[in-house]
Amino acid sequence: MNDSDEGAGHAARPKRADARRNKETLLDAAAAVFVMSGVEAPIRDIAAEAGVGTATIYRHFPTRADLIIAVYRHQVEACAEAGPALLATSATPHAALGQWINLFVDFLVTKHGLAAVLQSDNAGFETLHSYFLNRLVPVCTQLLDAAAGSGEIRSDLDAYALMRGVGNLCIGADSDPRYDARQLVDLLIAGLRQPH
Repeated sequence: MNDSDEGAGHAARPKRADARRNKETLLDAAAAVFVMSGVEAPIRDIAAEAGVGTATIYRHFPTRADLIIAVYRHQVEACAEAGPALLATSATPHAALGQWINLFVDFLVTKHGLAAVLQSDNAGFETLHSYFLNRLVPVCTQLLDAAAGSGEIRSDLDAYALMRGVGNLCIGADSDPRYDARQLVDLLIAGLRQPH
């Protein structure tokens, strides 16, 4: 390989990194718009939030379902990666668990409406649900184990049951302005603490 080939190889890498960042920016913008306006929000609103043209979104995501699935996967990955990072930086494992559960609640709010969009593709929905469980239950387990290991919470808590409970507390929060699901989730997480 000569010097010009090597230089060309280096020039391509940042472009791939830039492309990845641009796609993440699109997905973050779509998630923000979905939270505010639901999954049926106009593509032009997502494009405006991301600071791009609508053609850019369609180039990456030809259908609305493609975009919704990509947002869902992107947020699952962000939530999964946040668990270990929060454990490393939070004052206590229980604090890390509480912060992670707040991210999980944000994720649940964002994915509202996904099932309706994908209801005609039950196999696709099941695949996404399995992906969700396979990525997030181990992270929640790690957080629960760390908090139990530090003596902050009981050691017999099941990650799947906790996540299911949090999910159930979030049902209907978008349709009743007097219902504050996050407040109830905070009470649930506080209630996990061992009595002193």
